[in-house]
Amino acid sequence: MSELKWYMVRAVSGQERKAKEYLDNEIVQENFSEQIPQVLIPSEKIFEIRNGKKKSRDRNMFPGYIMVQADLSNGEVVHLIKNIPGIIGFLGHSAGNASTPPVALRQGEVDRILGKVEEIDEFDEQLDTPYIVGETVKVMDGPFSGFTGTIEEVFEERRKLNVMVKIFGRNTPVELSYMQVEKQD
Repeated sequence: MSELKWYMVRAVSGQERKAKEYLDNEIVQENFSEQIPQVLIPSEKIFEIRNGKKKSRDRNMFPGYIMVQADLSNGEVVHLIKNIPGIIGFLGHSAGNASTPPVALRQGEVDRILGKVEEIDEFDEQLDTPYIVGETVKVMDGPFSGFTGTIEEVFEERRKLNVMVKIFGRNTPVELSYMQVEKQD
């Protein structure tokens, strides 16, 4: 009977993708796809506005770590994973003592991490640039496009801002979403 559990594997920071690629190739070559069915780099999609354009990028949730679902009852699996270029070892496993098995993640932790990854796929609208009261912003979208104003209130849960915009010489409060404004330098 297979004992599939999730493990965190430490990787050289910045080389997680390369290490995952090596591991995926090795799993196929050594025919270990039943013992190691999944290898993930937990990441979240971040949206930023640069030069008036909405750009998305993936950001690692845990830099320097890769999640591996594996059955470690076969000692060769541990050996295979630890000998991949860019992989340092298992989280919570002492390198000097080979007799102790690596520590698996608790199911609650796995659900939280995987749930967060799925939640981000669903929401897709996470902006990495928080705004603060008093900051000057330029309106990039909507009827007030091109105007600049000062942030009066921030509604983080709704992802909206109250911005004081000068229209025809008068200060006018306008409610705008994060995606409609850009920070001024």
